[in-house]
Amino acid sequence: MPPQQAVSRKAAAEATRTKLIESGLRLAERTGLTGLSVNLLVDEAGVSKGSFFHHFGDRASYLLALHREFHDRIAERIDAAMAGLPPGRERLMAGARVYLDNCLQQRGIRALLLEAHAEPAVAQEISRRNAEFARKGSADFESLGRRHPLESAQLWAATIAEAALIELANGSATPSVRAAIEEFLG
Repeated sequence: MPPQQAVSRKAAAEATRTKLIESGLRLAERTGLTGLSVNLLVDEAGVSKGSFFHHFGDRASYLLALHREFHDRIAERIDAAMAGLPPGRERLMAGARVYLDNCLQQRGIRALLLEAHAEPAVAQEISRRNAEFARKGSADFESLGRRHPLESAQLWAATIAEAALIELANGSATPSVRAAIEEFLG
């Protein structure tokens, strides 16, 4: 196969994968994860079932990819917002604001935050990501003088996720929730 044809096939495959992920986020907003079937997904994306199974293998693998896609996007934005800030309160709040703002902007996030724990592969990914976040955030809590910085970072992650759910239920950023988060840091 000529190199140019290989590049266009790769680009087409990536476009199909992206279409499936974006369609899943739209559907998750309407149906939740439990209602997100492969049939609905391929109809929404306008692709064949064969394309779905070629890219993801099964529904569980797809849900894991959906979760990773969302969190990878947010992780990049959080890292950018925190870059150059010294460990501590402002750095933690910068990351929290980015997370909360992005949760409000992304489709299907409520379903990902509420229902994802029921999927074993996704639950393992959530645990892995939370542990990674806690490792990164422990320096921030150490700089705040916390006696248990790792555990503080773990609880911070849970607090921010719960704040995102409150804001999603309210349909907008909620100043009192964000002020309460700041109060937790002292």
